[in-house]
Amino acid sequence: MHKNNKELARIFEKIADILEFLGDNIYRVNTYRRAANLISELPDDIEELYKRGKLSKLPGIGSSTVLKIEEFLRTGTVKKYEDLRKKVPEDLLELMDVPGIGPKTLKVAYEKLNVRTKEDFLRVLKDGSLAKLPGFGSKKVENILKGIELWKSSQERISLLDAYPIAQELLEYMKKEEAIKDISVAGSLRRMKETIGDIDILVSADRKDWSKIHEHFVKYMEVDKILAKGETKSSVVLRNGRQADLRTVEPLSWGAALQYFTGSKEHNVRVRDIAKEKGLKVNEYGVFRADTEERLGGETEEEVYELVGMQWVPPEIRENWGEIELALEGKLPKLIEFEEIKGDFHVHTNWSDGINPIEEVVEHAYRLGYSYIVIGDHSQSARVANGLTPERYLQQWKLIDKLNELYNPKGFYILKGCEVDILPDGSLDLPNELLEGFDFVVASIHSRFNQDNTYRILKAMENPYVNLIGHPTGKAYGQREGYPLDMDKVIEFAKETGTALEINTFRIDLSPENIRRCVERGVTMAVVTDAHSVTHLSYIRIGVGIARRGWAPPELILNTKDLKQVRDFVQRKRKNLARAK
Repeated sequence: MHKNNKELARIFEKIADILEFLGDNIYRVNTYRRAANLISELPDDIEELYKRGKLSKLPGIGSSTVLKIEEFLRTGTVKKYEDLRKKVPEDLLELMDVPGIGPKTLKVAYEKLNVRTKEDFLRVLKDGSLAKLPGFGSKKVENILKGIELWKSSQERISLLDAYPIAQELLEYMKKEEAIKDISVAGSLRRMKETIGDIDILVSADRKDWSKIHEHFVKYMEVDKILAKGETKSSVVLRNGRQADLRTVEPLSWGAALQYFTGSKEHNVRVRDIAKEKGLKVNEYGVFRADTEERLGGETEEEVYELVGMQWVPPEIRENWGEIELALEGKLPKLIEFEEIKGDFHVHTNWSDGINPIEEVVEHAYRLGYSYIVIGDHSQSARVANGLTPERYLQQWKLIDKLNELYNPKGFYILKGCEVDILPDGSLDLPNELLEGFDFVVASIHSRFNQDNTYRILKAMENPYVNLIGHPTGKAYGQREGYPLDMDKVIEFAKETGTALEINTFRIDLSPENIRRCVERGVTMAVVTDAHSVTHLSYIRIGVGIARRGWAPPELILNTKDLKQVRDFVQRKRKNLARAK
């Protein structure tokens, strides 16, 4: 996200929080929230849009909001925000970011229990006084405490979804230095781990150029503080508060260093133990004979693994989860590749809670080189997301038909889809007569996250028109752990009914562990962005990384199938379940 957009969205979101805390008009509160959401999803820098006179053309941006955007671009802040901040204790403002708290809860604690600081709030949580107030109770207090723990952990580590674009922007900047021969992210980010500590960048270059490469690194415009600057390693703190480290190595050691600094520690220890058994020594400089120190190689990762007697191991699965034994036997599975992705099965438009019109989403997906895209807007129960009634879906289908007349001759197909709510009793939010008319149906849970939802999902999978279970565990990193669920039953029934399970990029759900379980049972999965903006569509790369981390092969990922195979997948379930009945 562009720096101006991110900061302005944060300010508008905080204004909304404070106004809600102060009991202001809910319409005004939601106006700021909508503006924050829109700005955070803009593909263009807000300043560029302002210069081109396009601010007032943005949906949901009125004249008052335009004036505040102009003020921000001139001064770096908004006076209304600075004035409002003085009316709420700073600690309470920060607590509004915690999942499960929000302005209303804090207002009650502020007015009824005289809460003014974080310590005050924790005290009333733990001594039972908040639980005694109307509308709370011990269960809600327990959930708030869990939310605080989640929030604390998310402050220590950054989600893959946030870290990946930050690292990509830094990589693009670094590549402008022509002396660099090779460059890559390393560490947990290269392994596509769900959460990241520091952002590690590794570079190979001639030693004579190291100094200017590090000088280039610390001059990155997003650097807030330089922690250390040397010839082999430099560390900085970025404006978003995250640390980034740069290491430089000679080209001769590139592969050995990349293998070493990618990790994981457990994987590397095993590799080095195997090397020792063969009379070798492996470190970040290369592979050597242990007795004579003779250098055998290390210019590429493939060479490092080959000298130790192993297949090259994809970085995403370097966790000592069984990959070592398979690599020694030359039996590592083929993992899904980004280039095999042919489409996305779960995207939203401004017909529900997305930012962009269908036309823009379709064009963006077409330019990504996809063969198809599923338009999957929310169903009617999702009122907060402007869910569609059956009548509105029928209107949307007419527009999709018109767009297909334009795009089908180009080899691109828009599929009529929906994200239908799974209701508390396991039934669906839309009648079967309508569901039958969709090309592809995603069914998801959006309510009652504290209960065991196994029954609801199993019931939804019994429906012949449900093709994919959206974000199956209900997890959303840093916000929600997920609801209680018998995942073994869900996976087994997905296999039995011919229903796919979703690898949701935005929520990092399924986990790699659950993906492994799906792979073992031969369950079909789909990598989706759950995009609410055209900018989200490119995050499919992150989803592929998560799939690879779970050892997913291409044949079990629905996105690798062509349009005919996708249609066959849909029809097969309809026929099989109809036959079973």
